[in-house]
Amino acid sequence: MTERLVPYRADRVTDGGVQPQDLTVDRRWFMSRMAGLWAAAASAGAAGGTLFAATPGSAAPVPTAAGRSGPGTPKDWWDGALARTIRPEALADPTELTISEAAAAFRRRLLKPVDLMAAYLDRINRYEARYQAFLWRRPDAELLDLARRTKIHSGSTALAGITTAEKDNYYTAGIPTTAMSPVYQGFVPAYDSTVHARLRTDGAIMIGKAAMGPLASGRARLPDGTATTYNAWTPDDIRYSPSGSSGGTATAVAGRLATSGTGTQTGGSITSPSNAQNLTGLKPTFGRTSLYGIVPLTITHDHPGPLARDAMDAAIMLQSVAGPDPNDPRTLGLPEVPNYIRAAEVYYWKKRIRVRWETTLGYPPDYLTGANEETRPLREAMLAAMQTVGVTVREVPYPQGWNELTGTVTSTSGEGTNLFLPVLQRDVRLFADRLTGFLNGQFRSADSYLKAMEARYILLKRTLDQFFGQCDVLLIGTAVDRIGLPMMAFPYGLGVDQTTGLTVPRGTTIAAPPFGEERLLAVVAAYQAVTDHHLRRPPDPSGPVAAGARVAAPYKVPADYDATEES
Repeated sequence: MTERLVPYRADRVTDGGVQPQDLTVDRRWFMSRMAGLWAAAASAGAAGGTLFAATPGSAAPVPTAAGRSGPGTPKDWWDGALARTIRPEALADPTELTISEAAAAFRRRLLKPVDLMAAYLDRINRYEARYQAFLWRRPDAELLDLARRTKIHSGSTALAGITTAEKDNYYTAGIPTTAMSPVYQGFVPAYDSTVHARLRTDGAIMIGKAAMGPLASGRARLPDGTATTYNAWTPDDIRYSPSGSSGGTATAVAGRLATSGTGTQTGGSITSPSNAQNLTGLKPTFGRTSLYGIVPLTITHDHPGPLARDAMDAAIMLQSVAGPDPNDPRTLGLPEVPNYIRAAEVYYWKKRIRVRWETTLGYPPDYLTGANEETRPLREAMLAAMQTVGVTVREVPYPQGWNELTGTVTSTSGEGTNLFLPVLQRDVRLFADRLTGFLNGQFRSADSYLKAMEARYILLKRTLDQFFGQCDVLLIGTAVDRIGLPMMAFPYGLGVDQTTGLTVPRGTTIAAPPFGEERLLAVVAAYQAVTDHHLRRPPDPSGPVAAGARVAAPYKVPADYDATEES
């Protein structure tokens, strides 16, 4: 396990005087900030321009893309990320190690980065032709050389020598970035995205670019609709979706082809694949992580974030990439980046595992009543486990007009159309099965878009006042994507897929007020310290598959496939 003993402090409300950031942020300020951003987006659309161009290579590289305004993550924060104990079974198979465990193993000279890399390459060479998690990979010899040249010392970050898979909409200098779409076919950026640059600066080694839904929509598929990437939990049956446009990253991490990875979320594509593949995914507050150098879908609620194996790993990834970026004005003027790693450390009170800050977890009325026979006992058990670590659990009613405010009235379909309008005008064939969605946005009136912005503001206000006026964190779906609030997904059990009859993970998602990432991490860390769902490993494919071999009959994504909740 990865627990770290934290001394008890008498004032548990503020953890010795350190409050979680969600208690220090003025919510009215956040509402004003988001309203200003939405207004700017609407003005840019009305003027026929955009704040950030979507045309491949249209933005000029800025040398400071990797820069931070401060000194970066302090050394003692990284030290707090090291696992106190390392599971013996994970040492026996290094692909089982979490980031925290691998970093501790490196420091204790139990493992070298090249050993970790060799273990992953062994699995990749045996199984990647089945998983199809990657669109592009570095050659084995290059990866081994990068790992061999990684030196671990007392000042190393927790990411030094750690393997990652990055979604193929993250710019990587000199490496193809296609967003799995003909729109970006052959595109090789001249510079790194800020997120990739920061991970690389902290020592992470990117194995490759992960498959994704075309232009961040739905599951990974070819232009003709043929599905490609398998869910790691059903490696012999492609029908069960890896879920969301970040599904390739999820498959790579869940299938033990990489230790951790990056995704983007516009309508569920970090939380959805995390739930579908037994991972812990974190979608930060809008603006907490930079969108510079990432193929856009919208400019008002795209979110970069990590897909990891547990709360500590998600904290380590976020600690590396969060913070202001001069290339993305959406990241500027925000509260300072706090110590996420400390928030994810397991907290003890009188030798018992407890949530770090006194926290009320709310759930809407239909969270239990609307669950089916399989998921209801899983959800009830999850809530009971939360109570054992000191979380107060209560039902909270939906805010007034919730169904109307979370429906199509707040949709931002026109944003993607506006971003890609020059490409649409040049050749609509490049959008393949995404064309209908982009054309629909073109027919949306300015009046309806402005009404959507107004509805989104009302939704944000009522969520903060009526939901988060009664609880600190909330079990909720993707509605809060549209209003920029942080979300975290985590597994709570296993179930049976009705289509394939196979065992698959079940998970849930919690949200918090603005800049509530610490609170989310603390709650999930406490829950994972008393449960083992996140440690479960999917079955391997039935056997090795030769590279390039056809492993199953082509599976066509249904024509009526709705990607709106998997974007």
